[in-house]
Amino acid sequence: MPIEPNARGYFGAFGGRFVPEVLVAALDELEAAMRAAFADPAFWREYRETLRDFVGRPSALYPARRFLGDAAETPLLFKREDTNHTGAHKINNTVGQALLAIRMGKRRLIAETGAGQHGVATATVGAKFGLPVDVYMGALDVERQALNVYIMQLLGATVHPVAGGTKTLKDATNEAFRVWAAQVEESFYVIGSVVGAHPYPFMVREFQKVIGEETRAQCLERYGRLPTDVIACVGGGSNAMGIFSPFIDDADVRLWGVEAAGEGLASGKTAAALGAGSVGVLHGSRSYLLQSDRGQVIETHSISAGLDYPGVGPEHAFLKDSGRATYVAVTDDEALAAFHDCARREGILPALESAHALAFAKKLAAERGPDALIVVNLSGRGDKDIAQIRALRERSEAAR
Repeated sequence: MPIEPNARGYFGAFGGRFVPEVLVAALDELEAAMRAAFADPAFWREYRETLRDFVGRPSALYPARRFLGDAAETPLLFKREDTNHTGAHKINNTVGQALLAIRMGKRRLIAETGAGQHGVATATVGAKFGLPVDVYMGALDVERQALNVYIMQLLGATVHPVAGGTKTLKDATNEAFRVWAAQVEESFYVIGSVVGAHPYPFMVREFQKVIGEETRAQCLERYGRLPTDVIACVGGGSNAMGIFSPFIDDADVRLWGVEAAGEGLASGKTAAALGAGSVGVLHGSRSYLLQSDRGQVIETHSISAGLDYPGVGPEHAFLKDSGRATYVAVTDDEALAAFHDCARREGILPALESAHALAFAKKLAAERGPDALIVVNLSGRGDKDIAQIRALRERSEAAR
């Protein structure tokens, strides 16, 4: 069974609520509404029906027979979240939060986004359910994810570039929190990952665990057993918690979270909070984050906008310290190579976020034999990254 946070929203030593007083009542209201909805079969029925009819679930569990090379013996499966409507796992969560917002009588959705997939997913459910949407996005991410910005605008959302700080997801989140604090009566903040103050990490996980529930059932039906290894990329960590949660009690299933090493863990240009960070408080919860000796959040780097975040969800911090999950890091270059291998050998363009998980899967498969069964959560598709990848290649060729 998935791990339950305690009454104060902690997973072990991680989580909680570290927010301004103005948000305490809003979080209390949200938790009460969430608990009531979660106890209501009609809420879950509408959620599941929307995932089926609008999102296209269940997503496929695909045997990737060529990605590892012709000589590979280890079975490798992709959980195809890239085939969801909007192209990523994010829609699982935004459907649930939009239904909850409607239940609470909120009239506007607020969201932050990095790679743009959560912004697109929020704009999508806003259009479907008739709710105005304001999306906050770092100015750097607006530039490198221009396609998703335009899609959000086509869907009717207003995109607000955030020019302060590092101009990435951290700063977009800061601004979204500030705006929500000023509009709590009418607005619902749709957080895109298992981060933030309680109850958000728990709530987002509950909406994403459909990934792992499907994966578990599909493996048992098709292979008659559970996977030996489950791999997912980790920024904030929602796609990873979504696929990990239903396997928590299965001690023989190894869980692997793959962070963005950037240019290397020791380079100072990384986004691996679990691999290179320390415990602190960010965006309302206690977890691992990248910070200076004085506790100041430091600038991060990743080729992937969705992983370019200095913190990680508190449940991941708990899983790391408890030893239930193992966290590794993959560099920009390794992720880019995995992207191209997947495109050429499987006919699938993975998101750069997902490419980090694929790069590690290749390493892990080399250590496993034919008795293993490895599942990679392919959390999103790579259409949004094509312009960035093309620019990187052109710069590389020009430098030769």
